[in-house]
Amino acid sequence: MEKETAKETVSKNFIEQIIEKDLAEGKYDEICTRFPPEPNGYLHIGHAKSILLNYGLAQKYHGKFNMRFDDTNPTKEKVEFVESIKKDIQWLGADWEDRLYFASNYFEQMYEAAVKLIKKGKAFVCDLTAEEIREYRGTLTEPGKESPYRNRSIEENLELFEKMKNGEFEDGSKVLRAKIDMASPNINMRDPVIYRVAHMTHHNTGDKWCIYPMYDFAHPIEDAIEGVTHSICTLEFEDHRPLYDWVVQELEYVHPPKQIEFAKLYLTNVVTGKRYIKKLVEDGIVDGWDDPRLVSIAALRRRGFTPESIQKFVELCGVSKANSSVDYAMLEYCIREDLKMKAPRMMAVLDPVKLVIDNYPEGEIEYLEVPNNMENPDLGTRQVPFGRELYIEREDFMEVPIKKYKRLYPENEVRLMNAYFVTCTGCEKDEEGNVTVIHCTYDPASKGGNSPDGRKVKGTIHWVCAETAVEAECRLYENIVDEEKGVYNKEDGSLNLNPNSLTVVKGCLVEPELGKAEAYDRFQFVRNGFFCADCHDSKPGAPVFNRIVSLKSSFKLK
Repeated sequence: MEKETAKETVSKNFIEQIIEKDLAEGKYDEICTRFPPEPNGYLHIGHAKSILLNYGLAQKYHGKFNMRFDDTNPTKEKVEFVESIKKDIQWLGADWEDRLYFASNYFEQMYEAAVKLIKKGKAFVCDLTAEEIREYRGTLTEPGKESPYRNRSIEENLELFEKMKNGEFEDGSKVLRAKIDMASPNINMRDPVIYRVAHMTHHNTGDKWCIYPMYDFAHPIEDAIEGVTHSICTLEFEDHRPLYDWVVQELEYVHPPKQIEFAKLYLTNVVTGKRYIKKLVEDGIVDGWDDPRLVSIAALRRRGFTPESIQKFVELCGVSKANSSVDYAMLEYCIREDLKMKAPRMMAVLDPVKLVIDNYPEGEIEYLEVPNNMENPDLGTRQVPFGRELYIEREDFMEVPIKKYKRLYPENEVRLMNAYFVTCTGCEKDEEGNVTVIHCTYDPASKGGNSPDGRKVKGTIHWVCAETAVEAECRLYENIVDEEKGVYNKEDGSLNLNPNSLTVVKGCLVEPELGKAEAYDRFQFVRNGFFCADCHDSKPGAPVFNRIVSLKSSFKLK
């Protein structure tokens, strides 16, 4: 029993160990975590780790989970982004119940907090320009120098700050700064700006405010107001933690939150920067923030990834303090593993050529019972139409076969999947020598794909019935950036785009059941990969399918 307990302790990540220690010492009756996105873009795969980590911890320790929009910067924020973020988080399975908050709802309390700091002599109004503040800040090896406005009286600071709030100063003319230590080895503590003037309309508060708090000041206040116990963020905020702690200490919160940092999730050869994605959207290189070539959560959902696959991916990545990169192939592995038992296996011909069975009765259509997924009998069976004229993949026929070619060629016998054995007797060609029709004969006794005399065939090919096939469009994706060159151009910082990131294949022919596909329906197309009905462009009778992932990968789970 003792050995089992020891093993369980080792398996906990460092954040779980901190939380359990805090609970054991009675620091908190229950924990409260939060996910605080800025509504200035769509969430991406890296955010999924933070969402699932914060929500998962609240669930594991029977605590609370807050969904909060950190909307303190109206410059780039939109209601569109607010709604997309809510949709993404719900889709991932994180449920905030009635705990949805906006930082902008606390602007009054933040203003009062700033006034409190001024009254304590811990904040002052500064007239230096942004460039001058940078010059005064110093360097990593040299201390900064104090602003000439640092020693204004409390009364003057209160008066000026109120005028800032009342809109009496132009943007950039004045800021409120915390008064901490211009010689601090941590540059973030060298009298950081905590409020700036910005005459901008806010998506939530309209024109009520013309001053807005800086993130480093607002965030700890938001956490404290909401009763967050463990403010879990990524490693780039580690150097900001002393300022976080300073704010909650100086504002004298009875139960101050604790900031804990963990390593971000980095995926190889993907574009996650909002600035770059925004440019891709604006330049028309992608068709929106949810273009399936991107790794925004909306894009992954549209492409056909499942919440379970992303949850598994985040779980495999783990939680640590050390930054590292994860191969995109691991994300593909997770969706393959999730779909291989869930997705019906259907027949779709992406590059069709006609196959005529000359000895099959003309005008006759029969229906074959086919399992939806041979590995999962619970998915049941379906009736697939079969007739004299079919379509097969063009690559499944060669007039002059290469060595070890096991598909259809003159005088060779193959199995039509779930149907009959057929033997090729010849083909027809157009004037340019392209094969237009393949002819064969079938063995009626081999129905179901098995011969009664026990003879074996080496090749099996998929097909669709010409009379009932539905025409479809299939979209095949590669990485949006050139993997050999790397994501970013070293000379100018631009993206190394892959010109072959999207291949649109029109005129694909699929079995009739696929013609009924609805948005987000997922299937395995035999030999062609896993596909998902596009949520924007797919229509009943005119389906459009996005390839989620091919069937095979070199990735191996260690």
